[in-house]
Amino acid sequence: MSVVVLKAGLQTTIQSSPRLGRRHLGVPASGPADALSMALANRLVGNDLFAPTLEVTLSALSLRFESYASVAITGANASVELGGHVVSMHKTLTAGVGDELRIGPAEQGARVYIAFAGGLVAEEILGSASTYVPAGLGGYDGRALAKGDRLSIHAVQRTVDHLETPAEFRPRMGTSWAFRVCDAAETGLLQFREQLFDTNFVVSNRCDRMGMMLDGPRLRVESDGRMPSAPVFPGTVQCPEDGRPFVLSVDAQTTGGYPRIAQVARVDRHMLGQLRPGDHIRLLWRREQSAIDELRAKIDYWQGWLDDAQKTI
Repeated sequence: MSVVVLKAGLQTTIQSSPRLGRRHLGVPASGPADALSMALANRLVGNDLFAPTLEVTLSALSLRFESYASVAITGANASVELGGHVVSMHKTLTAGVGDELRIGPAEQGARVYIAFAGGLVAEEILGSASTYVPAGLGGYDGRALAKGDRLSIHAVQRTVDHLETPAEFRPRMGTSWAFRVCDAAETGLLQFREQLFDTNFVVSNRCDRMGMMLDGPRLRVESDGRMPSAPVFPGTVQCPEDGRPFVLSVDAQTTGGYPRIAQVARVDRHMLGQLRPGDHIRLLWRREQSAIDELRAKIDYWQGWLDDAQKTI
């Protein structure tokens, strides 16, 4: 079973589970930028929630199926055609031999996820098949896909049910986002802490799987620029000397030397993968226990559709 890439888009990669427990070795987590959307796609084709899928960033993608396959598309809002017919996202779809799947550019949100029943065949390195492009690890030769690439799909030894994500479990995409954040190690260095939470930030053009710079009023931190490098994680908000905060994402480095002024709470971290240049962001402060309680409530909610929701949120 296989599918051929006709149009690869800006950056399309194979993503699977993150590489956990290796940050002390300098290995970033990687994995899907929006793990919840990827899990929803895999759910529709009966896969494990972290089975290797395609992550399509911003631009259009075209594939041709060389065998019958069940497929599902979730994530950013985009137009979808299969076999010349307009089809819906968040549904189990059946592709025939020779059918073309065409995904239009993302209209709201940044990343579309395509899951195939059985999962894609991908190179597993350090416990994960996820692509980490900067080091050439995992996925398809450790790189983004290109026109002409042929992807293999694991054979399915079962009947694939035709499902549809219930309306209440379809994440809403938009251009304005709110992220709950907690204090971080150097929050106390901010001269005007309230400015961090009273500002409507805008995502700049520096926006990728490493992280995103936020435009807005320049923040002021009491730092001489000589802070020793310290551990950072996806969701860490750093503030360089120029006062423009930077939010780290799944491919971010494991250490950094800028003040860590906030940490996006786990409850909202998956949404970072859907940010795109020009989107608006507000940061909402939470005490640690409040963030934990809200995470537990969100996991309980999603357990209604995803049995292993705690792994993806």
